[in-house]
Amino acid sequence: MRFSGSAAAFAITTCLAAVLASPALAAEAHELPGAAMGLIWALPFAGLLLSIATGPLLYPHFWEHHYGKIAAFWAALVVVPMAFFFGFDTALVSVLHTVLLEYLSFIILLFALFTISGGILVAGNIHGTPATNALLLLIGALLASVVGTTGASMIMIRPMIRANDNRPFNAHVVVFFIFLVSNIGGSLTPLGDPPLFVGFLRGVDFFWTTQHLLTETLFVGAVVLAVFFALDLWFHRREEGQPKIKDPTPDSKIRIRGLPNLPLLAGVIGAILLSATWRPGISLDVFGVHVELQNLVRDAIIVVLALVSLAISRKEYRQANGFNWGPILEVAKLFAAIFVCIIPVIAILKAGMDGALAPLVALVSGPDGAPNDLAYFWMTGALSSFLDNAPTYLVFFELAGGNPQHLMTTLATTLTAISTGAVFMGANTYIGNAPNFMVYAIARERGVAMPSFFGYMLWSGAVLIPTFLIAGWLFF
Repeated sequence: MRFSGSAAAFAITTCLAAVLASPALAAEAHELPGAAMGLIWALPFAGLLLSIATGPLLYPHFWEHHYGKIAAFWAALVVVPMAFFFGFDTALVSVLHTVLLEYLSFIILLFALFTISGGILVAGNIHGTPATNALLLLIGALLASVVGTTGASMIMIRPMIRANDNRPFNAHVVVFFIFLVSNIGGSLTPLGDPPLFVGFLRGVDFFWTTQHLLTETLFVGAVVLAVFFALDLWFHRREEGQPKIKDPTPDSKIRIRGLPNLPLLAGVIGAILLSATWRPGISLDVFGVHVELQNLVRDAIIVVLALVSLAISRKEYRQANGFNWGPILEVAKLFAAIFVCIIPVIAILKAGMDGALAPLVALVSGPDGAPNDLAYFWMTGALSSFLDNAPTYLVFFELAGGNPQHLMTTLATTLTAISTGAVFMGANTYIGNAPNFMVYAIARERGVAMPSFFGYMLWSGAVLIPTFLIAGWLFF
């Protein structure tokens, strides 16, 4: 997603991610007749995604001031016909079901990770040698599965740029940062990337992701990091014969500021694990929607931790990180529209071969009806490259049956293919994952000569696509 700067990028990803999970539940609860619904019901969803993908690049000023109205327009094209054809109550309760069970939990988690990580500052500077850069990328990639790809990108991108701001060739450093920190590194927990948290909200166990994506993540991450090191070494040697550039940020001791935020991040993880293991069997009924106690407690704890971070973090640390509330505000607005627009799409997908999206179902199934894991990997990845990976994940999650227990066991390889495709291939373009464009905008602001949209795709085509071809052959 490409909004205006960091706010834009972050907003989009998040937005897409949460949305997708909830509408699916709404469709289940109210039994929308997916088999009888034509593709016209999917047009608002496609229109919204297209608007999100093109607005920040083609008409950025108009988008910045009117994206909320545009999102509301597409949502209205779903709500009004849905109320007319299926009844006001069905439309209303479907939206409530989505908001109460998925949207609020998702936005609360993102708000907390965004707020807490924004209070952590990596101060100081070191010289960006190939070995140092590789180490920083490795640290950022590992951090991404703990504080999310957006949080890790916010914390690490400025130190990465400072370390290399006296080098004539440094754009490739930011490109590989997007590959590893803003995408691939977020594969090991539901906290890492929005699609995986969508899966968690749909019933995938918290540590299932770590267990089943570890081998694929280590392989892809190691290959990409090795390519980076070789390339950066080559650039570094070329630079030795060129005129020296005065370092605008001389080397100084590295210090981590805002350390009290680290136990708060641990508290967020603990709250999520609590909701996954503590099942008191108590729920609150809101207009027929049952909100379980463990989820209410989890969300309340996470909100408190975020507020504590705001209270104890020093303002100068947040200012140095470029922290502002724009991304979360955009996420909140776009989320609402996507949640609504995805409801009929999920209903159609649930109809399987009887629905209007039967050709899509056929593409990811073998002659005997069994899932084609390699097709799931590449199709999820291809769409994640352009449409944002969270909604794409949910679409293929539903195509694979949508039953988390079945997907975690009998179809574990299929769910692994969907998960890795969504997370890994969000790196193929600037718009595949929210942090991508955020990092791009920060780098350009700091004077890095970043490649264009298609120039970036030349990088991903040369490095990532061959790596994914090998990974698909090895694992799927």
